[in-house]
Amino acid sequence: MLRFAVIACAVLVAFVSGLEFSDCGSKTGKFTRVAIEGCDTTKAECILKRNTTVSFSIDFALAEEATSVKTVVHGKVLGIEMPFPLANPNACLDSGLKCPLEKGESYRYTATLPVLKSYPKVSVLVKWELQDQDNADIICVEIPAKIQ
Repeated sequence: MLRFAVIACAVLVAFVSGLEFSDCGSKTGKFTRVAIEGCDTTKAECILKRNTTVSFSIDFALAEEATSVKTVVHGKVLGIEMPFPLANPNACLDSGLKCPLEKGESYRYTATLPVLKSYPKVSVLVKWELQDQDNADIICVEIPAKIQ
């Protein structure tokens, strides 16, 4: 149960303009803007308060067509990367994307995630990926966060 809670915390990291986040292997796209509602951009980590909901968006440009897009999330806690199973990994549904995505166009991906009260207070590095039909990373972003 604790392992699941740590993994769940990892997925709740937000993307914020101004925080240091890095490209972790984008292949067919490039993120141009990352935003998180309520995140203090002057901090080294995005502080996520338990018992709230986090809304975020990623703007990205696409270099190749994508017929389908899935979301893959990992959380890195104490040097260990753990996958986080999402209820709806299909990024073409309820995320602002309408597939297929066309080469040379720009898009905005959006997500809303609950930060449950039961999540432990922990710092995490979240790896958020949008993958195409060939499981290649369209974009991959790492985001530092802290659950409080």
